[in-house]
Order: sequence, then structure tokens, then C-alpha cells
Amino acid sequence: MISTDHERIPVCLRKNDIEACKEVADRIATLIRERNAKSEPTILGLATGSSPVPVYEELIRMHKEEGLSFANVTTFNLDEYYPMTREDLQSYWYYMHDNLFNHIDIKPENVNIPDGTVPMDEIHGWCKGYDKKIDEAGGLDILLLGIGRNGHIGFNEPGSNEHSKTRIITLEHVTKVDNSRFFGGLQYVPRRAVTMGIKTILKAKKIAIMAWGINKADAVRSMVEEKITERVPASFLQKHDDVSLYIDESAAALLTRTVTPWLVRDCKWTESLIKKAVVWLSLKLQKPILMLTENDYNMNGLNELLAQQGSTAYDVNILVFNQVQHTITGWPGGKPNADDTQRPERKEPAKKRCLVFSPHPDDDVISMGGTVLRLVRQGHEVHVAYQTSGSFGVGDDQARRNLKMIEGFNREFDVDITKSDKLTEEMINFIDAKVTAEANPVNLQKVKSLIRQEEARAALHYCGVKDSNIHYLRLPFYETGARTKRALSQSDFDLLNNLISEIKPHQIYAAGDLADPHGTHRTCLTGVFTSLDQLKGEDFMKDCYVWLYKGAWQEWPIDEIMMAVPMSPDEVNQKRKAIFYHQSQKDGALFKGEDDREFWQRAEQRNAATADLYNSLGLAQYAAIEAFVRYDFYTRELVSTGHKAF
Repeated sequence: MISTDHERIPVCLRKNDIEACKEVADRIATLIRERNAKSEPTILGLATGSSPVPVYEELIRMHKEEGLSFANVTTFNLDEYYPMTREDLQSYWYYMHDNLFNHIDIKPENVNIPDGTVPMDEIHGWCKGYDKKIDEAGGLDILLLGIGRNGHIGFNEPGSNEHSKTRIITLEHVTKVDNSRFFGGLQYVPRRAVTMGIKTILKAKKIAIMAWGINKADAVRSMVEEKITERVPASFLQKHDDVSLYIDESAAALLTRTVTPWLVRDCKWTESLIKKAVVWLSLKLQKPILMLTENDYNMNGLNELLAQQGSTAYDVNILVFNQVQHTITGWPGGKPNADDTQRPERKEPAKKRCLVFSPHPDDDVISMGGTVLRLVRQGHEVHVAYQTSGSFGVGDDQARRNLKMIEGFNREFDVDITKSDKLTEEMINFIDAKVTAEANPVNLQKVKSLIRQEEARAALHYCGVKDSNIHYLRLPFYETGARTKRALSQSDFDLLNNLISEIKPHQIYAAGDLADPHGTHRTCLTGVFTSLDQLKGEDFMKDCYVWLYKGAWQEWPIDEIMMAVPMSPDEVNQKRKAIFYHQSQKDGALFKGEDDREFWQRAEQRNAATADLYNSLGLAQYAAIEAFVRYDFYTRELVSTGHKAF
């Protein structure tokens, strides 16, 4: 039983967003059916963004397969960009019809979405009318919400007060950054939006708020465990009598129940939980593991650990110190002719086939460039597979520069330029005339793909990877020509399956970084996991270890790390040089998130911070460390924790 003393909002923790969203959809469907049976209307408040999409997908399924009718449902949406026309692909009018309304039997006159075209001198009156219309409909029976990284709900940015009603607001920088992926760049994101206010939201009879992924964890913790404050508008939900927060395990990462579960419930002290607790205690007290005393344990809520283990502090310290120490290896492919009992990797075969999956064409060197260099130098057969082209990460200015270079090359060497000139002229003219986030023509997308492809090839050539071992998969889910991606399908899995079956790797490395703000890493990882599930019956898979790395956005918790590959100062510089080959991602990459540092800076500082953490626990000091956890595709669990993987 978990104590909820630390939690000021009821939390519904589920394994993943799909499971939680089905539960939310069931709540909505039950309410609609009850009201339909009484010939009474249902008034829904709806949100946009990525969080509620699975809810809408499940409601559509219920409509088509179970006859759930929306004919007596009226909806009010939370917000809309301003200015914004209904026809704009980025409008929430378009989003709602594309993701829900076009697929159910709701009456058009029952759909209410803030109007992004109202003249500025009329917007105040329009907003008052929107609130009045909600009241006249009987109020919102249930309201769906998401939460922004800065704690906003709707577009109520930090500083919004609890008395605010529907109004026009100015978007914070972090909100614009988070939404820039939908617009093709920060410069195209509107500065303002129309949003329901906090008071409007709190008047809803029931509220279901959803948050998925590690990048929402800090906002979730602030909303749930801290006092109400205008700095975190979502914290006002603590005042509501019937609110439920649905989160996955990643979004719960910073809650007390996750960080220090022994403080909120009775624990079964497994090996992984003991390691987590001792590492936490060492870092909290800023004492090396071997210096911790029984008094340290007793005064910090860990007396039960020693009591249940029947051990002294020294015994537990030695146990955990050895576990942490054994994760460190300079031989990521296994050390030949060595006792591998306590090593992360097997010594046999001495020369392994290693397959690195990279979601974008630079994640490999950013996340594990030092390990790639080490594997190549130690004689392993290293393959790198780029799962997507990454073309959406190339700015128009980068494409234009390369197109002009092609024009110059053709003229310099007197190449037949008839067709080339026509193609480059069309693409340059499109770029020069572009004023909104319209989709790129197919040929321009191809140019941007080639830019990323050749940058990746140059980086891997520097690392010593053969051209024949570089694979460009261009998974179909990504290559849509639009910023909205498809769902994964068997065509994606077949490409992954065929490559794995061809190489028959002893090691697979994949990106486990779910904090990627664009969701591509998450989708790519799901693709790899599904492929492994389909292939796990093959004989060659019995000899395969799967290692997960994290990218530019975060690092594994130190208590979960199973393999830590140290780097010397020279190797850090070599990794930096490999990253520098990705010129289109330097000096103002399109999608860096809120962090203004370049990717090489993030990687170096994160790797150095990991090394410092190891040192603070009492281990040797290294310049940098790249970290990995191991995934067991037979049990679908992380080996270090026994937890289901995502």
C-alpha cells in the first residue's frame, strides 16, 4: 500500500500511455452511454497535443466497433493559436477534425473550438461569450487536460491566476519551443493563443489530466507534491474535488514514490532496490559508499534495510560498491581471455558483430561515439543503422547553401546542367518564397535527407566504420513528407527484421532516450522492441545482448547503469570531432528543445557528469563515461531493475 501523504492530487500510475488512455476513454464512453440512455446531452472539454491522441483513437474504435454514438455530445476545446485559420494544418480546428470529429457522428453545430480569426478589438467579447456558452450548456461534465513542461494547462502559462477566464495570452518561450516541431521551426510558431482560464477549467465537474514521458516528470512533481503556486498553473488543480492524474512510469520518475519508495511504503528489499537506496544515500550525504555508517542509514529512513537484511552497514556498502564498480569496463565488446563473471559483457566471441541503431543520423556519435570508437579499435565488426533520414532537422538555409554549391560545381566543371538547374532553381525559389510552415516538396526533402546521410557517413568514416557497414533504413513511419508521422507498421518491422537477420549481431545498441521532445526516439525504440519480439525465436538471437543508450536529452540513473564505458580526454576530443561532422546540427539546429547548448556540449557535459557521479560514490575519476542498460527481449525487462521496459 502506497502512502499518498506526499501527493496533493490523486495519481493513476499506469505502465504506459496506451493503457492509461484506454482507461480515460472508457470513462468518457461510460458517461456518454449513461447520458444517451436518458436522452441527456454530454458536455466534453477536449485538449490537443500528443497526450490525448490515444484517447481519441480508442473513442473512434468504440464508435466504429461498439456503436458508441456522439450525436448527443457537445464539445468545447481548451485553446487555439492566435491568429490561426481553420484551414491551417497547425490549427486545433484541423487537429480535432483530423484526430476525432471526422471519424465519429458528432453534429458540426455541437463542436466548439476557440476562434483564431476574431479581430483583436473583438476578442475580449468573444472570450466572454465562449465562457457563457459553456455555462448555458450546463458546464463541462468531464474535461481532458495535458500539462506542459512549464506546468501550463491549456495555454495558461506560469503567472496565470485562479480567477482567470477564457482570454488571449502570450505564449512562453518554452511552450513555443515545444510546439516548434509542428510548425517546422520556432520562427513559425504564433506568439499568442486563446485559452480557457484557470477559473473556467476548475468549474468542470470532472477533470482527467494526462502526462507521458520523462520530460513531463518535473512538472508532474511540482503539480502533485508542491504547494499551489501561479508559477505552476497545473497546481491549481489541487483545489478541484474530482480530478485524476494519469501518468506513465517515466512521468512519475521524480515523485517521492519513485525516487525514495521506502519513504512511502513497505519495501521488499531486492538487489536493485538496495542499490538504488544506497546510491541515493551516498549522493544525498555526499559521502563515498564505503564511508556510510549505520547512523547514516538510521537517520535517513533506511533502518529497515539493515534490519531486514540482517547485515551491518559495512556489509551492505561492500555489496553495492562492488556492484557499481563492476559496471565499469573499457571493453564494451567483452575482454578476450578474461574472467567475465563480473563483467557486463561476455568474452566470447572475442570479435563480435555489433549493430547500432540510431534514430536520427547523429544520435550514434552524440550518445555513444566513444563506445563506437572503442569497439572499432578493439576489432569488432561495427554496423550502424540510421532508422530515419532526419530530413526535418535540416533548415532551409542549410539546404539552400548546398543547392547553391551544386550550381557552382556544375558551372565550375562544365557539367550538363539542364535538368540540374531546373531542379535547383525550383527548390531555391520555394525556399526564398516560404513564409509559413508549409510542407517541403519531395525533391527538397530528398536534398535534406542527402545532407544528413553524407554527414553521417563522414562521421562514421572518421570513427573507422566501413561504408559497407552503414545502413540507411528510412523507416516508412517517418518518411511521410509531412511533420505528422504514421503509426508503425509491419513494413517498418520488416526492414528492421531483415537487417538484424542479415547481420546476426552479438550486440545490438538502441536509443532508450524517451525524453526526445519530438517522439521519434520513442517510436524508433518501439520498432526495435517489436522487431526483437518477432525474431526472438531465431537461433542466432540466443547469442545477442541488447544495450540501450540515451541521447542528447538525459542520462540513465546511476543505480540502473549496467555498463559504464570510460573515456580518456583524448577520446572525448575524438568524439567531439565525430559530432562536428554533422554540420547541419551545429550553430542553431532546428529542434534542440529548450536547451540552447549544442549537442556536442550536452554530450560532453553529460558524460563528464556521469564520471563525476561515479567518483563521488568512491570510484576512480575518469574524464567522461558513456552509460548503458541491458534489455532482455525475452522477458521485455531491463536486466538491472527487473522493470518492464517502457
